[in-house]
This record gives sequence, structure tokens and C-alpha cells, in this order.
Amino acid sequence: MSSGLLVELGLEIPILQAPMAGVSTPAMAAAVSNAGGLGALGLGASTPEAAHRAILETQALTSRPFNVNFFCHASAVRDGTRERRWIERARPLFESFDATPPETLEEIYAPFQTSDAMLEVLLATRPAVVSFHFGLPRPAQIEALRQAGCRLIATATSLAEARQIAASGLDAVVAQGWAAGGHRGVFDPSAPDEQRSTQALTREIVREIPLPVIAAGGLMDGADVQQAQTWGAAAAQLGTAFIGCPESAADEAYRARLASRAGTVMTRAISGRPARCLVNRFTAWAESAAAGDIPPYPCAYDLGKALNAAARARGESGFGAQWAGTGASRATDLGAGELIQRLEAQRQAASRHDRA
Repeated sequence: MSSGLLVELGLEIPILQAPMAGVSTPAMAAAVSNAGGLGALGLGASTPEAAHRAILETQALTSRPFNVNFFCHASAVRDGTRERRWIERARPLFESFDATPPETLEEIYAPFQTSDAMLEVLLATRPAVVSFHFGLPRPAQIEALRQAGCRLIATATSLAEARQIAASGLDAVVAQGWAAGGHRGVFDPSAPDEQRSTQALTREIVREIPLPVIAAGGLMDGADVQQAQTWGAAAAQLGTAFIGCPESAADEAYRARLASRAGTVMTRAISGRPARCLVNRFTAWAESAAAGDIPPYPCAYDLGKALNAAARARGESGFGAQWAGTGASRATDLGAGELIQRLEAQRQAASRHDRA
């Protein structure tokens, strides 16, 4: 974000908490915003009713701006044969937990651009910032949100995607490098992924796109934030750094895996879209699966969630969607507000060092 937009939003610290679906909570978003950063809710997997409740709860906890994030993926192109084969491939795992796999897979998440009900939630609650992952809303939705006073951000994993974001009239771009945890924001998951580093992608977008650029991917401390600003980023977005916070919705198994200093791997098998996950039993099982074997997002996620539930019922926690970036080994368990203050102190120290 440009300094002008930072001032407009009342942000004192150029740090955004990533809107991690399943991890971020109203308590986390409010704590980050109250500390001077920009907190966020990951609502891509929420129903309109749940999204409405989460936004109202966050607004009750903070009067400061926060971000709400939605998924703009293309609707799944169904292939019954591929889905049946994927179910059968997983059957032995289910049976090892005395369970049976689902007979069919469901498209469990609707994209934002098809949901007038979700748009109505935003027009009613008017959060300060609305962001998008996997693509862009319809032009009419963008215009409605702008008329409501919302500032709009979308994720780009390439310069081509950043160009689309700028052409659509949004206010800022998140430059998501290959090191980032969770789902890649690629618009077309079937196209080649440039796999750019956060530094290279940020610099490239800054050079061409006349919008504020937010660096994301592998950034874990204030020195990383300061370094991102030397690349031309107006702010930095951190996600993995907040997973261990007490306000996080991550379960104990997820937290323990994060604390174990496990490595990460990019996988499609859990959800049907490429996403960076802590190495666990699910990622190990999926290593031999070709991309063409895996049903599309979010249908594959339907099976992944069922498998995780079956495993957990038998005391096995290694089949969760334990998303994390490559900096996972540097995560802490500080409170979200305290973490923001520490990050800012580190950033300022790094800035003074750079000027010395």
C-alpha cells in the first residue's frame, strides 16, 4: 500500500496479517488491528451467515480497519471417472481407520463471484478492506464494493495476474512468492506456475504496476518486512508467523507439527489446488500422485476433510491441512498484538541499521 492509503486506513505499522481460512479468527484480526497493523479474516470457506457473524464479531472487538478475504476460483469441471479413481486410491487409508470413503465428492465451496448473498453481507457490514484469492470478482461486484467504500486487494503470483488486478480497478496487489504457505493464488491452476521468489515477484510488479504492492511469502520477522520494503513493497503480509498465536484457530496437532520444525511441500492432493503444507502423512501419501489424478478444487478437499476426520477419530493427526510457508521453523507462540509490536520493533531496528 502507498503511504497515502496506509494513512487513510489509519495503519501505524506496514504489516498485514494474512487472511488464513481455518486459522484466523475475529480475536486475531482485532488484536492485530488494535496493535496498529491490518488484521484479517479468511472467509473463503464460510457460508454467508458465518461470514456475517465473523465480521460483526470482529467489528465488536475493534473500531480499526481489517481485511476480509474471499475465494474467486473457477467452478470445478467435474470428471466422474477421475473422482471415483481418487476415492478408490484413498480407500485403503480410510479402511486403516475403520472408515469408508465418501461415495461421491461434493463441490463444497462456492466462489465469491457466483454468490450474491456474500456480496450482500459485505454491503451490509462494509468492512474497510476486502481481498480476493484465486482470481477476481465480477466487474459489477467490484463496482458495488467500491461504492460501499471498501478498498479492494487481490493476490497475484505473476506479473500477468497483477496486470489483470490493476486493469480491474483494484487498490493494491499482494505479490505472493513461491515460499508462501497455504494455497497458491494462481488464477488458473492448470497453467504453468512461474514459481517466482517473493523478492523477484515484488520487484517485477513494483516496476510495472502503478498500485501499492504487498510482499507475501516466507516473511517471518520485522527484518524481513524491512527487506521487503527495500524491494519497493509498501507493506508486507505474514501468515505462518501467526499460526502459533493463542488467538489462532489452529488445533493442537497443527501447532505441534509447526513447533516440530517440519519442512514444507507444495501439494495439490489435499484440496485440488497447489498449496504449501507442513510435511505430514497426507503429503507423504500423495507424493506419487500425478496432478492429473487429483480431482479439482474444492472437490478433492471434500475427500481430504473426510480422511482427516476419519484419521482423527482414531487418534492420528497427520492428515490435516497444516498449511505453512517455508519460514515455519521461525514461528512463535506470542499473542497476535504482542507479535505485531515485536515485528514493528524489529523492522525499525533493521531500518536504522540500513541507514547507518
